[in-house]
Amino acid sequence: MSDHPTANSTEEAFRSVDPLGEALHALRLSGTFFCRSELSAPWGIGLPPMSDSLMFHILTEGSAWITFPNGEQFSMEAGDFALVPQGRGHAIVDAPETHATNLYDYERPLLSPRYELLEIDEGGEAAGLICGVGSIKDPAARRMVGLLPRIIQMKASAPGNEWLRSSVQIMMEEARNLGPGGDAVITRFSDIFVVQAIRHWLNTDPHAQTGWLGALQDPQVGRALSLIHRDPTHPWTVETLAAAVGVSRSGLAARFADLVGETPMTYLRQWRFEVARNWLRDTDQTQAEIAEQLGYESEASFSRAFKKATGQTPGSVRRDES
Repeated sequence: MSDHPTANSTEEAFRSVDPLGEALHALRLSGTFFCRSELSAPWGIGLPPMSDSLMFHILTEGSAWITFPNGEQFSMEAGDFALVPQGRGHAIVDAPETHATNLYDYERPLLSPRYELLEIDEGGEAAGLICGVGSIKDPAARRMVGLLPRIIQMKASAPGNEWLRSSVQIMMEEARNLGPGGDAVITRFSDIFVVQAIRHWLNTDPHAQTGWLGALQDPQVGRALSLIHRDPTHPWTVETLAAAVGVSRSGLAARFADLVGETPMTYLRQWRFEVARNWLRDTDQTQAEIAEQLGYESEASFSRAFKKATGQTPGSVRRDES
């Protein structure tokens, strides 16, 4: 096991740390599946809710509307990107009044294991779409996504977004040709679009300056959060966290509780359960090994604490992913 950071070494290492940037860096889509659509009006595609998923749409040609069951409507023009962070059900249509047919009711031939084609030809105005769905595994990135609004849009026509239209064109060429490595190129572009959209929201929405997101941007609390995120198995105390970020114990405890809404130790405990959930889903580690890494005296004590905090047993989490 690697050496854990000390107060002196950590203070130097964290002078230039960007905790919010670390969470953004972890925003990599996993298990992404894409659908390219060639459309002519009238057309409407209904997307059912997809739990623990992130959905996005890139309009490559024409115009479209994204509509939600509550009546909200958002317009799109060629080159625009729209992100639906929490996988809420919605529709994308050529006009707000157009009926949307469930995506799964359409024939969608597979062009590759992770890429399909949808064609709707009704003879009207043409439009092109690339839609994707994926998940995010990193706990910090997942928490960030859970705090995002219903939809985030990037407009190609907005000042400073010239890069967006040209990037969409490159991605569309890859999608049409789907040569060797095409899936990887499309996935990488998708990661960039997702991160850029979230950065745009962080820079423009006042809600991004409060709560956990605001705490990540605080000089001391943000560093403390980064230490917990980077090394959740370390036996942190409020004293060692405070020393590592260069503030008093009482000062860190008060500011942490004010910004995050809970004490550092409560946050650490809950964070370890998030990490444990990921290990149960994505690794072959036994429950006993996970319990030991997280400082529990036995598998049984870990299982009891995990169920009390999450409402699930470790075994049920593992079975759900099998």
